[in-house]
Amino acid sequence: MHRSLFNSIEQKTGVSMDEIFALANAIQHADFTSEKQVRKIVRRVAKISNRTITQELEDKLVQSIIQDGASLDFDKITKMMK
Repeated sequence: MHRSLFNSIEQKTGVSMDEIFALANAIQHADFTSEKQVRKIVRRVAKISNRTITQELEDKLVQSIIQDGASLDFDKITKMMK
């Protein structure tokens, strides 16, 4: 049953569950005071969501996330990329 759910998600999003789990793991263990780690996550989210972001937008996202600290919200990042 879980396998068919994962396959359905992969087909609808075009993103493999392995990528989603790897991103979730990275977010769970990230130090959100580290600009380097936050940039890496922002770039990864952009790649997974198939979005190109400017350096200016990346900078804004990183600063916003660092200011918010541990209260990172995946939806917030994706909404800011729109």
